Amino acid sequence: MLALYQAADRVEAQMLKDYLDQQGIISVILGDLLSGAMGELPATIYPTLWVVEDSDLARAKSLTELFFSAPPMTGEPWRCPVCGASVDPGFEVCWNCATPDPNDNE
Repeated sequence: MLALYQAADRVEAQMLKDYLDQQGIISVILGDLLSGAMGELPATIYPTLWVVEDSDLARAKSLTELFFSAPPMTGEPWRCPVCGASVDPGFEVCWNCATPDPNDNE
């Protein structure tokens, strides 16, 4: 098991882990619960993503670069036809009621 990336917080670490999982790379997050011990430990404790299979490290590094270089979602928010909630661009379902975007042509 080899260290891949030290994240800024648990959310960033989990998003990258999910992306790597989708690409077939098994990883784990270590140190994510240590931030609860702040004050007892040095303040430089961040969650770290580790690649389980050493042979996946080079591909995981490339995918990590790709993950962070992806442009942000663009477009206009859409309004859910069922509940009326405003949904940010890039989301395919309503955050409030899980209704699919009626304008999604994919």
